[in-house]
Amino acid sequence: MPGTGRDMLIIGGGHNGLVTAFYLAKAGFKPLVLERNAQVGGAAVTDEFHPGFRCSTLAHTAGPIRPDIVRDMQLEKHGLKLITPEVCVTALSPEGRALTLYQDVAKSAQQIAAFSRKDAAKYPEFEKSLGKISKVIAEALATTPPDIDHPSTGDLWSMLKTGRAIRNLGKKDMFRLLRWGPMAVADLAAEYFETELLRAVVAARGVFGTFLGPWSAGSTLVLLIRAAGDPHPVGSATFAAGGMGAVTQAMAAAAKAAGAEIRTGAEVIEIRVQNGAATGVLLSTGEEIHAKAVISNADPKRTLLKLTDPMHLSPDFVQKLQHYRGNGTVAKVNLALSGLPKFTALNGDASALRGRIHIGHEIDYLERAFDEAKYGEFSKQPYLEATIPSLTDPTLAPDGKHVMSIYMQYAPYKLRGDWEQQRKALGQTVVQTLTQYAPNLPELILTHQIITPHDLEEKYVLTGGQIFHGELALDQFFTMRPLLDWARYRTPIENLYLCGSGTHPGAGLTGGSGANAAREILKALKS
Repeated sequence: MPGTGRDMLIIGGGHNGLVTAFYLAKAGFKPLVLERNAQVGGAAVTDEFHPGFRCSTLAHTAGPIRPDIVRDMQLEKHGLKLITPEVCVTALSPEGRALTLYQDVAKSAQQIAAFSRKDAAKYPEFEKSLGKISKVIAEALATTPPDIDHPSTGDLWSMLKTGRAIRNLGKKDMFRLLRWGPMAVADLAAEYFETELLRAVVAARGVFGTFLGPWSAGSTLVLLIRAAGDPHPVGSATFAAGGMGAVTQAMAAAAKAAGAEIRTGAEVIEIRVQNGAATGVLLSTGEEIHAKAVISNADPKRTLLKLTDPMHLSPDFVQKLQHYRGNGTVAKVNLALSGLPKFTALNGDASALRGRIHIGHEIDYLERAFDEAKYGEFSKQPYLEATIPSLTDPTLAPDGKHVMSIYMQYAPYKLRGDWEQQRKALGQTVVQTLTQYAPNLPELILTHQIITPHDLEEKYVLTGGQIFHGELALDQFFTMRPLLDWARYRTPIENLYLCGSGTHPGAGLTGGSGANAAREILKALKS
């Protein structure tokens, strides 16, 4: 089929692809976004999974999105309404106790005092240090990693600014920053707090979505990356009215208004390469589209080892990319409920359920859950993060009914058995675990939606079922994301770029990778 020509193509209409499209269009280009599904969104979509019940299918809370991106894209003008309840998280213990932590640090400290007065005094101190350190991290995440071998003047200036920001932290917090990154998050939590439930909910931020346990070295780095977008010690809970699909719908509207074009139902099956340069793409329909630049929002392995013929890459590069770690550990279960579950520890206080619900009452519980995943089994006593978004957004379910969105960890991509055969058992494990805390849950369930790591790969095109497009770890961060010498959104193939979460900074629904990539692509095109 004869090809058509374009300035630039963006493969994938996930949030980073849409952010990249917006900034390129704003700069005067006419990018075309090609999305294989019927709607844009990637991992940020809202689906009706039971008649009258809609849920954020995968991601259930916002990153949060970088404030400058929200401002530049005018997302509120394009229909986005973010909801941030007063409650951040409610952590539950098997003994029937609940620890509810709030946006307000003083209010959180009051709740913690019921467990430990010492911890209540330490919590504001931890919040203050984490807040100062996270600002420095946030600045680093918004910059492009430097060229290690041949740093430019801009690279040197950026490194100097970061160095000054670290020095300005003061001696105590500067040493904390340098020391915390390589630490196990369990050690960090134990340094500040004696209450196991509080330790566990802090530590969970350092292992979410990773193949790490709380005792794994470097897990504190993950906490710091997440704190860069949200400095609350246990993270906030930011929802979008209409579900997370409303975020990407607003982003799509902003990109279109800036001049981008979006095509859904357009599956790219090959990136065309000639004389070492990307020249366009081939769609599953046989249509070829030529372009001066191709930008992939797919993960690095899918982009360079599947959509591109590896013969265009050096054997050394291919070998390194094959060893880029990206096996997921997260499954998702969405429930349609005929009523609100009654959690024993809350005595009917539904307000405590408006944020995130944390199941994983102690460090050892989280570590044991991780242990099973190491040997190819999903956790029989898993760490869960659940939300009931219909409490803050009643439009998601019929009157008096609710939806419940549950992340289950650990569910290893490489399972000893077959994921299809284990699907039902996974769902049962999640419900049985929650039933220990909300005994009436099973009688309320109208239907389940169970999404395994295999589904994440097959349906949502996340290689290895890895929600961050690659493991977040010390050796796959900053100048090494995805690989050393290839952390600046370029690839070894000329005119082929990456803009997804497999690039720096890579964590969650912040839009950071997309904005950073657009900046570097514009520099390259103007040079």
